[in-house]
Amino acid sequence: MDIRQAAKIFKALSHPNRLEIYLSIARGEQGSFETAACECCVAELIASLKIGAPTVSHHLKELANAGLIVTERQGKFLVARPLPETWAEVKRLLPE
Repeated sequence: MDIRQAAKIFKALSHPNRLEIYLSIARGEQGSFETAACECCVAELIASLKIGAPTVSHHLKELANAGLIVTERQGKFLVARPLPETWAEVKRLLPE
């Protein structure tokens, strides 16, 4: 990962609401960042957070632009998934 991409990711995650949204998406149903199959229904995410739908939509766009998540339509629902390769790079950059 180059320095510009790292800065883009850290900028996206620097907002508390975006960080909370990203962590919720990354945990999905499995509760684990390691599972590539984890996903989150955006409607459930909106219901669980105290943030309006337009604001969540904006934050999802910022997370997607940073390469942290992808979204797709499944019927009438919007589902968000973390990109495991990006998460692996973020973990590499963060000390434990």
